[in-house]
Amino acid sequence: MLAQVTVVVPTIGRPSLDVLLDALAAAPGPRPAEIVLVDDRPAGEPLRPERPGLPPVRVVRTGGGGPARARNLGWRTARTEWIAFLDDDVVTDRDWYARLEQDLTGLAPDVAGSQGRVRVPLPEHRRPTDWERGTAGLATSSWITADLAYRRAALAAVGGFDERYPRAFREDSDLALRVMDTGARLVRGERWITHPVRPADRWISVRVQAGNADDVLMRRLHGPAWRERADAALGRRPQHTAVTAAALAALGLALARRPRAALAATGLWAAGTAEFAWARIAPGPRTGTEVATMAITSALIPPLATWHWLRGVVRHVGVPRWRGLPDLVLFDRDGTLVHDFPYNGDPAWVRPVEGAKEALDRLRARGVRIGVVSNQSGVARGLITREQVDACMARLAELLGPFDTVQVCPHGPEDGCACRKPAPGMVKAACAELDVDSARCVVVGDIGADVEAAAAAGARGILVPTPVTRREEVSAAPHVVATLPAAVDEVLGGHW
Repeated sequence: MLAQVTVVVPTIGRPSLDVLLDALAAAPGPRPAEIVLVDDRPAGEPLRPERPGLPPVRVVRTGGGGPARARNLGWRTARTEWIAFLDDDVVTDRDWYARLEQDLTGLAPDVAGSQGRVRVPLPEHRRPTDWERGTAGLATSSWITADLAYRRAALAAVGGFDERYPRAFREDSDLALRVMDTGARLVRGERWITHPVRPADRWISVRVQAGNADDVLMRRLHGPAWRERADAALGRRPQHTAVTAAALAALGLALARRPRAALAATGLWAAGTAEFAWARIAPGPRTGTEVATMAITSALIPPLATWHWLRGVVRHVGVPRWRGLPDLVLFDRDGTLVHDFPYNGDPAWVRPVEGAKEALDRLRARGVRIGVVSNQSGVARGLITREQVDACMARLAELLGPFDTVQVCPHGPEDGCACRKPAPGMVKAACAELDVDSARCVVVGDIGADVEAAAAAGARGILVPTPVTRREEVSAAPHVVATLPAAVDEVLGGHW
């Protein structure tokens, strides 16, 4: 079973990654197909994950796109049925491999994911701090990707993680709700990880208030009942809003020279702040440092939480559902990837259009598979041979990099085949070869037959006109852009 599992670990190179890899290397039991480490640092020395006992390890880099993008790149580059996500600051139990295999074996087809169980060790010799208590909440959280395995097909169906969530907060809950919206189920397994409380400075509770903007995005995408579905408590945001309103009222009344009313509003602010501070101090260790930190941050958190919430209200107006990237982008060859020399059989005349290599590399860097679908009627007409077509395709790969699929129709217009564009045969064959739903495929071409083939296959079409493109083809195309790089911009921007 684990031969059909890829373990994906997004990381920013913390020392905790070595602890996780050591645990995975030392654990007995069956090994997954591979571990994909997604280096999400903008720069830095290469990771050194090699150690005896690990399954094959592959490192890919995002250049610093955030946790959602890192996880997306990890699963998109994997080819197994299951993707098991682990955070880089957890430690797997010794029997994690065996338990993962048990958790995934025999699951019903409608089960899209299996969540592991989390323990958060807290100090035994003293009461936990506010930060430690907050981290302990992970032990009872639902659908967190500290340890969560998804079917790859389920991730592809919903476009993976929503990259509009910029931090490791709510992006996993959002994914779970979208997966369950398809009618799939998520279950809890019996494997365990330990999530230590990582060190944090005294201002961590202030910085995490930025997550209030993400809560607004959750509500806009999933409606007012999203908290019940995601098992996410409301917390103190209403109180924070009230305390902030009292502070603003006190300031406004003071400027209006209404001292009594300003004093009353100040009293309300002080009472609310004191109550909040004590609620955080009482269950904690009550050391001088902890008390001072709670007192200061309890005054800062309400206005910051309110500010971030309002920022989310403004930013996420009319936000659409996440579609993610397509699983496959297919390109016409002549006139789209290379300059069109009719019935070309000479590899020396394979000349890419401007920006083609860079555009394709951008898709590869995001884990999007790419392919070619090309009508080559010159074979049927006796003008070129199939061997010449293959030689030109080989030269294309030399110049532009490898393709995941290459589909060629050697027939003529009168042959009545099912593969020649605008028929959908090549598009369907490419999707079938790579096990891709045609609804998550994009076809980029320079004539109407390309976008018509896409539509007939259930894929999306993008037209990049050239001087040979007829005006009526441009008018009929659902999506038209000026250049090949612009078409890739549209794909990577989610506009497909």
